[in-house]
Amino acid sequence: MHHYEHHSNGSKLSDFILGAQDGLVNVLGVVLGVAAASNETRLVIAAGLAAAIAESVSMAAVAYTSTRARADYYSAERKREEYEVETIPEMERKEIKYIYEKQGLSGQLLEDMVAHTTADKKRWIDFMMAEELKLAPVSKNSALQSSLVVGLSAIFGSSVPLVGFFFFPIQVSIILALILAGIFLFGMGMYQAITLVGSWWRRGLELTIIGLVSALAGYGVGLLFS
Repeated sequence: MHHYEHHSNGSKLSDFILGAQDGLVNVLGVVLGVAAASNETRLVIAAGLAAAIAESVSMAAVAYTSTRARADYYSAERKREEYEVETIPEMERKEIKYIYEKQGLSGQLLEDMVAHTTADKKRWIDFMMAEELKLAPVSKNSALQSSLVVGLSAIFGSSVPLVGFFFFPIQVSIILALILAGIFLFGMGMYQAITLVGSWWRRGLELTIIGLVSALAGYGVGLLFS
């Protein structure tokens, strides 16, 4: 249960980072490009809001369909394993024995572990799914949850570079958008490293550089049409 909860929390964090980073970088690129091309706050806000809404809906839909696809794939592979256990059990036992041998088991302990694993059909198939195919179960019900997390986090991330244009002149807003985006991306990378694994400053810097370079490409395109 602890492993399942940890995996679930890690998945939610991954969904949040996916949506927030994608929403921020894309909308930042759009608002910088439109700002450079038009120098009109009204157009920047209109383009930014349109991009934010489209991005959140698109990301939510992708998260939903990809989660459902992974759940369907797991279900299909499990049915295949069930069929093989029923039709070619000796072959499947040899595969389990080989897996345990690679893990360092031998002798009577190896034979006992193989016998224990294959004594229960569900345990047998669970073992094959996890150790042979390296697949974890995916609930189809989690598709909606993943979709909501990604969609809402995309809206949240999209608002970061856009908020300044509602209150400040366009040139000030451009600088503020870059500063806020850099802080947000660095903080997101730092939190990801602390929560999961890695160097917090390296991960934060990596995420910041990738995000800002990607967004500045939009600014460059906008300059071509200024």
